[in-house]
Amino acid sequence: MTQKHQLVVDSLSAGYGDKTILEDITLKIAPGQITSIIGANACGKSTLLRTMSRLLTPSKGQVLLDGKSIHKSPTRQLAQTLGLLPQSPTAPEGITVGDLVSRGRYPHQRLMSRWNKADDEAVAKALETTQTTELLEKDVDELSGGQRQRVWIAMALAQETEILLLDEPTTFLDVAHQIEVLDLLVDLNKSRGTTIVLVLHDLNLAARYSDQLIAMQQGRVFTYGTATQVITEATVQTVFGLNNQIVSDPISGSPMVLPIGRHKNTTL
Repeated sequence: MTQKHQLVVDSLSAGYGDKTILEDITLKIAPGQITSIIGANACGKSTLLRTMSRLLTPSKGQVLLDGKSIHKSPTRQLAQTLGLLPQSPTAPEGITVGDLVSRGRYPHQRLMSRWNKADDEAVAKALETTQTTELLEKDVDELSGGQRQRVWIAMALAQETEILLLDEPTTFLDVAHQIEVLDLLVDLNKSRGTTIVLVLHDLNLAARYSDQLIAMQQGRVFTYGTATQVITEATVQTVFGLNNQIVSDPISGSPMVLPIGRHKNTTL
């Protein structure tokens, strides 16, 4: 992929029913980079991602893909450029890994068209990239949490979109599987140039794995920039209400948050 599609959030407000969650958000997502959305619970992170993927219609403003509103784009055409992995996705009962990953090819199918070699190659590559080829015939319900998450990512990869949105892809995974998933996303970003936007709770992993960070507070963007610009003691205190100290991550050199609780002594 050589062309980099531009995703822009323009003066966006959105919510559910009469309740406004997002208010007047304007953002330009960096093409070809990994951007993480961080913030306290209920600050609007998932709502922003849902609106950016057209699952939620804004009450004001718009989301633009290459200058055109995504809400005016044909569904199949949009799905060929922008993919979404929602939070805690559910698979139909009894579906195999191969069948689930193959569903990522639906946006590329045409009426009366047949499954072709390009579809086979896309699915095979997605399985290989996520190291799930050996799971092809297994039922999704039988998989571990880490395996299941990799399979869902494989389905998103089979869709072959240039922009991929992921809502908390590491939630409920142990630390080893969290690192596994994030390493996979970096591999995808580097090998394909895929623009990745994800919601993350772990500030230190967000700082280590992201090119850009969006810090949200009460439905608004509090600040946006690199990890060094966003992960500061003042920002963490304001956004999360957390006393903290920032040090350099000894592995990556990125800023690392050390929480300061009421019990700070090394011995009790």
